[in-house]
Amino acid sequence: MNRAVLTAFADLVRAAGAGPVADIGCGTGRVTAYLDKLGLDVSGIDLSPEMLAMARRDNPELRFTEGSILALDLPDAGLAGVVAWYSVIHMPTDRLPLAFSECYRVLAPGGYLQLAFHVGDQRNHRTQGYGHDGISLDVYRLPVERICSLLKEAGFALDTKVVREADGTPAARVPQAYLLAQKPAGS
Repeated sequence: MNRAVLTAFADLVRAAGAGPVADIGCGTGRVTAYLDKLGLDVSGIDLSPEMLAMARRDNPELRFTEGSILALDLPDAGLAGVVAWYSVIHMPTDRLPLAFSECYRVLAPGGYLQLAFHVGDQRNHRTQGYGHDGISLDVYRLPVERICSLLKEAGFALDTKVVREADGTPAARVPQAYLLAQKPAGS
């Protein structure tokens, strides 16, 4: 499902005339690399120097920069697309309005925002996972309708909403949501 969603996003960005795309919260760069293989002009942004070091090691031909979704060092209306692939799950819900406003600011009119996140309404603290021991981070499961509402408040038009129920497989241990939003063309 993940690749299908990302491929559909890439197709939409290309159909709209392409342009640069940012993978915000890129981690080790797997999604950035996949979008690059799909032909997008993509760069990765992440808060963690350690994650960026792994991304650069594994994908030396791609661009990765340190930054926060809460204060993107990008020009207004400069991107055709933004991907936040399971990156908003690491921020408290009270920070999401600012994150979505920043995504709206950096997207060109008609640009797309693709989100993926765990569904629910709880916070879990993790000390291991994601292929690493000794981590310390919070993971938030987010209510779909609340995220849809926050996107609309930021100015986005909701295009597509897909919820994948948990099925016990490693890829879907918890429910997941994939939301595609668009900055209106006249904004």
